Amino acid sequence: MNAKNWKLKASAAAPAIDWAAVDADPKANVPDHDSPELTRVQAAQLRPLTDVLPDFSIGKTRITINLDDAVLQAYKARAGGRGYQTLINETLRDALRTVQLADVVRAVVREELHRQA
Repeated sequence: MNAKNWKLKASAAAPAIDWAAVDADPKANVPDHDSPELTRVQAAQLRPLTDVLPDFSIGKTRITINLDDAVLQAYKARAGGRGYQTLINETLRDALRTVQLADVVRAVVREELHRQA
């Protein structure tokens, strides 16, 4: 399973939930022993996942970045149904590949020129 499979597609309209029916369900007041509520002491002992599992990574890091309004609007327009942040990430990844390819081509050309000299 790849990371793209983790994302849920947004539906056109959210399903209507009849909360009165949910609250009226006889099981609504039954305690859930598999998922009990945390006490204040337990909640105070919670730590960030990266502290508990320092090597855990989903391969992405949340950042804050300032982009020109025109750039942001262009990416939102291009993204269509996908997330514009995903599109920006793909563009940056492609740019890195292009730079690496250009470096390889330059190295090959220099090597060939050196051989001919």
